[in-house]
Amino acid sequence: MTRTLTPAAAWKQMQDGNQRFVADKPAHPNQDVTRRKDLAAAQNPVATLFGCSDSRLAAEIIFDLGLGDLFVVRNAGQVIGESIVASLEYAVAVLDVPLIVVLAHDSCGAVRAAIDGTAIDAAPLPPHIWKLIAPIVPAARKVLVENGGTTVADIDSELVGQEHLRNTVRDLLQSSELISNAVAEGRLGIVGANYRLSEGTAVPVITVGLDTADPR
Repeated sequence: MTRTLTPAAAWKQMQDGNQRFVADKPAHPNQDVTRRKDLAAAQNPVATLFGCSDSRLAAEIIFDLGLGDLFVVRNAGQVIGESIVASLEYAVAVLDVPLIVVLAHDSCGAVRAAIDGTAIDAAPLPPHIWKLIAPIVPAARKVLVENGGTTVADIDSELVGQEHLRNTVRDLLQSSELISNAVAEGRLGIVGANYRLSEGTAVPVITVGLDTADPR
């Protein structure tokens, strides 16, 4: 497979689609029978998206893309784990994607649960749920301290979501030599973006390995 799309070009394509979605002028590309048949033998996605499982984050819809355009990996709160990293590595090593988008969103239930879990008298959560959201708790504690707060009510959930997003990108690079090498070699870019539910916009919070001067 020969990859001609640069990380910046892949992100530009996704931004253009998101703008069409926001403007209520979607093109609905690659959603017909011909596209379905063309993909039967192989896939060549524009990017891979690691996002929250929230039902309001339908990736192909909010970026106005279609079948075969995105390799999507999701869990509640977009929390890095072994299976997540393995799936993203597959996208980079086998599918040769030029871009990973880590997509968070406002009003995230996992972020809210992590914030509430910092309270001394917090009710215990089911163990599997707690294990999933526990990596978000440091972001909540950091926001609390940096803003001089003393209680859960003082924690800004939007700031926690952004801090967790940065941590997620950092953890991905630290946990995967394959991905960090691809970024260092210029073959891969990473965008951490926050999706605003009411507006429909995907707003970049952190970018790594993305040459925004190359929008081809």
